[in-house]
This record gives sequence, C-alpha cells and structure tokens, in this order.
Amino acid sequence: MKKFAVAVTAVAGAVMAAGMANAAEIYNKDGNKLDLYGKVDGLHYFSSNKNKDGDKSYMRLGFKGETQINEQVTGYGQWEYQINTNRPEDGDTSNSPQSYTRLAFAGLSFGNAGSIDYGRNYGVLYDIGAWTDMLPEFGNDSYENSDNFMTGRANGLLTYRNNGFFGLVDGLNFALQYQGKNDGNNWKGDTWDGTPLSNNSRKIAGQNGDGFGLSATYDAGMGISAGAAYTNSNRTSEQKYRDDGGNKAEAWTAGLKYDANDVYLAANYTQTRNMTWFNIADNSRMSAYVDY
Repeated sequence: MKKFAVAVTAVAGAVMAAGMANAAEIYNKDGNKLDLYGKVDGLHYFSSNKNKDGDKSYMRLGFKGETQINEQVTGYGQWEYQINTNRPEDGDTSNSPQSYTRLAFAGLSFGNAGSIDYGRNYGVLYDIGAWTDMLPEFGNDSYENSDNFMTGRANGLLTYRNNGFFGLVDGLNFALQYQGKNDGNNWKGDTWDGTPLSNNSRKIAGQNGDGFGLSATYDAGMGISAGAAYTNSNRTSEQKYRDDGGNKAEAWTAGLKYDANDVYLAANYTQTRNMTWFNIADNSRMSAYVDY
C-alpha cells in the first residue's frame, strides 16, 4: 500500500507552518506559569487503501503549567487534546473518535534529584524515537503507535527523569518508567466470557500488562547525541490466548543525532518482540531523518 499525505494551511504561502505548534504564555507570576499551545492541520491522505484515503484534518490544543511550591520543589502538568475535524456534526464516530486526550499528566520536580510524574504520557522508547519523528506526518510508523505498550503515548505511566545525572554529569540524562496494566476482556484458558477486567478495558491491540522501561541519552557536545532505551511488559491474557505470541512484549532502540550548524541528522535502530501487530513475533526496524 502506498500512502501520500498533503498538509495545507488556511493562509496561502504558509504550508510549512501547518505542522508546527505555536505557543502563547497566558500567565506568569509569583512562580506560577501557564502556556497555551496548539495547531490546526488541513490534511488529506491519497491511498489505495480505502480505510486510509480521504480527509484527516484535525485541531490540536494543550496547556502546560508549573507552580513553585518551595525553593526545592516545583509542580508541573500538561494536557493535550485533539479534535478531528473530518467527522460529521451528527457525532457519528463509527470509524474514528471525534476527539480524544493525547496527553494528561502531573508531577513534581526536585531540582538535581530529578522529577516524577504520572498519567497519560510518552513511553520511554519515544525518548529515542522522537529524534526521527520529525516529519509533519508519519514517523517511526513500523513500531511506534499510541497505546502500544511504551512505544508512544500511553496510559498509566509513572515516570522518573533525571537530567544531568544528579547535577554531576552535564548532558547525561536518564529515565525510569513503570506502566500499570490496561486490560481487555476476560479470557479463561481458551474461553472468552466478554467480561471487562478493568474500568478502562480496551481492544486487544491497545492492551498491556504491567511493564517497566528505561532510557539514557548523552549530549557529547558539538551537536552530537547518542541514546538507548529498553522496555519489557507482560502481555494480557487476551493477547496471549488469541495470538499465542508469548508472555512478554519487549523492545529496545539505539539512536544517534547531530543537531548543529543548521543541519539535523538522526537515525535509530529498533527491535520489538510480541509488540508490533502484523502477526509477526519479531520485528526489526530502522528510521532516519535529515534536515538542513
């Protein structure tokens, strides 16, 4: 299948701005800050696959905020929402949701001791994947999807981050992450009784068991960075019994980036196991992005 996407803006001559998010500061006083950001994207897919072909336009907006609790502790949070503008006004969402929350998390930052937050956030595999996810549309599509374990945006993520390795090594950053179970329907052996196992039951491709992940990046200076990430999750009972793919879903990735002198180069290599939904148990993928 071949896909081609065209993004346009409402203002002629500003096509490249269609995929860019613009931000505005709403409030900044006494250690309390609130920013609003968003974009409108006119988007159309031309594809031989009729399920993909057609209008994909959307509007996206979000808020980022922080508050200074004391000299050592800062609270922060982010919420991001997408409204698909290709849906009819009668609210028919049989093919795709009218709107949904992309990000919603809150946390505390403790200076050099790091930060910890919880909510719907990016999985740590995206710490490296983001380096090649730079195009206005598409990017790392072979393995990186929302609600696919910790490859992209996902629910129930508890994340600890530390930049500068406790203030001891400039440029050395790491993250530790835990994801709680997001289950589906109840499977007992080979028998399905259709009973949801949790209050956020979902389709099989969006399920995950308890899992953990970690990432590390190092900025060596002169625009050169290197990084790696690893995730390991239990698969749900429904996933195991319906595709017989094993008990664990694993992924690892390694990447390099150059960003200096008006040149951007990035590449990563990623391997997933029991995670990418193409009826393949073991997948290797490579992504690259160049800009100047």
